[in-house]
Amino acid sequence: MPEEQASAPQNPALSAPRPAASRAAVAETNKAEVRGVFSTQEIRRVGTGTTTRKTVQKTFWFIEQHGDVIECQPLNPNYVPSGPKRKITMDELISKFAPEPEFYLNSVYPKMQELQRSVDNGDNHREKGENFAAEYEYSRALKVDEENVRANFGIGLTYMERGDAEKAQDIFERLVKLDGAFEPEHKHLFNEFGINLRKNKMLQQSVEYYERALQLSQSDENLYMNMARALLETKDINGCIDNLLKALEIAPKHEPSLKFLAWMIQKNLVPEERQEAVREALRAVAQAAQAAPAQDLSS
Repeated sequence: MPEEQASAPQNPALSAPRPAASRAAVAETNKAEVRGVFSTQEIRRVGTGTTTRKTVQKTFWFIEQHGDVIECQPLNPNYVPSGPKRKITMDELISKFAPEPEFYLNSVYPKMQELQRSVDNGDNHREKGENFAAEYEYSRALKVDEENVRANFGIGLTYMERGDAEKAQDIFERLVKLDGAFEPEHKHLFNEFGINLRKNKMLQQSVEYYERALQLSQSDENLYMNMARALLETKDINGCIDNLLKALEIAPKHEPSLKFLAWMIQKNLVPEERQEAVREALRAVAQAAQAAPAQDLSS
């Protein structure tokens, strides 16, 4: 039977125009991709009447450029980037943000390096089957950034590998709330976590996990196929069939879904009242596949 397949923070307030030196410093980044800490300022009025006074609230952001895309992420109290990212333009960066190079080099960058080392060490221990050492390193990372996606995946997998369903449930509940967990860069960990949920008989969690992923990406045939796999385990045959057909609607030549559906027909798992509809859908898929270019099944 086929296995699983790979598959905005609060806006800163508009600040006053920056001094010319700050603008020049930011404009200099046009020559190379931006990566560092910047700040915004918000002027607030506190009190009423004669007791009114102005306060300035300064907020720090980690900003990183990838080609034409510039992403902005808030810093947490431990001075590491954490939480949802949002996209900004170069014009916004120049007009609304002030560079903070010393703060980045002296405070933020060392903390980011410390976090990265803990996660890397956790991954290395987990790959060697050293679950307790892995848990220690991931826990260190999560003390610095409780929303770190790799650390959450890693410690969740460690819990499942040693059969600690209660702690794995806590991590599951955290992960489904993190949009970053479902980004392409974490695809391998995402798939491994979903497979382990099912293998540990956390079947309802597995369904919720793929439901959350489908909320964020509704055009990934592999997600629908994996959802079908989870629904089969929960005995939801009709839901399983619906998701397989949706996968094939997106990618008519998706071989894992075709084999999965053929296996279900062979095992007489397709309800009698749906057999004709399934065969008709397969005929439509076959016709579409003849007209469509070959799909890249490695994705």
